[in-house]
Amino acid sequence: MDVRRRNHVRVTGRADGPVVMLAHGFGCDQNMWRLVVPMLERDFTVVRFDHVGAGRSDLSAWSEKRYGSLDGYADDVRELCRELALGPVTFVGHSVSAMMGVLAAAREPEAFTGLVLLAPSPCFVDDPAAGYRGGFSAGDIEELLEALDANYLGWSGAMAPVIMGNPDRPELGEELADSFCRTDPKIARVFARVTFLSDNRADLAGVGVPTLVAQCSRDAIAPPEVGAFVHARIAGSQLITLNATGHCPQLAAPEETAAAIAAFAGAAR
Repeated sequence: MDVRRRNHVRVTGRADGPVVMLAHGFGCDQNMWRLVVPMLERDFTVVRFDHVGAGRSDLSAWSEKRYGSLDGYADDVRELCRELALGPVTFVGHSVSAMMGVLAAAREPEAFTGLVLLAPSPCFVDDPAAGYRGGFSAGDIEELLEALDANYLGWSGAMAPVIMGNPDRPELGEELADSFCRTDPKIARVFARVTFLSDNRADLAGVGVPTLVAQCSRDAIAPPEVGAFVHARIAGSQLITLNATGHCPQLAAPEETAAAIAAFAGAAR
């Protein structure tokens, strides 16, 4: 299969610049990066793509067997790196895509100059016995998934403003809700379970490339303790707290987000 077509890959920016690869989160597509991209294109080769099942990806490539875990998505990232043959990339993974980058870099570190984990969470479910706070109880996640199964469009309208934050800017929540609603409900249900039920805490120690953990100052989906946990488990990583609020800083604070990515990717080359 043509992986460029499969993932609707777009390569823009400076052909001679270091490579930055942008990966979107659950219910989104590469359009979520549109405000960040122009600022990065000045100095970097910018790679955007849609995860299979999202945006303008080839929906015929989707199967629950491959995409019923983060492994399938991580394998796609590795395949894209090989196919594009642009050299090592700085992979920027937003939300659940951060853990896709963790898995891909642990398995094929030579493909990566570094990782930017933007609003990451290795596990959304609290684990009191281990002293871990993911932000949700097991019951919370069960209710969330049951609501999604029962009425995906209604769930999208209710959850998008919570995920986006920034209640004083309702247009951002509306955009996220519209993005959710463009996703096939069958695919969204599977991806939601992958997103909210995966536990990648043990995988963090396998990362051996330079890593920036960028968390938001207030985030209902990934609280500050999560960013601190990721930072502590990835040796040599950097941790920054953006002034941005909500779970989607690339929309809520694109200038700050682009500056953080550029500073790290430029230093990592």
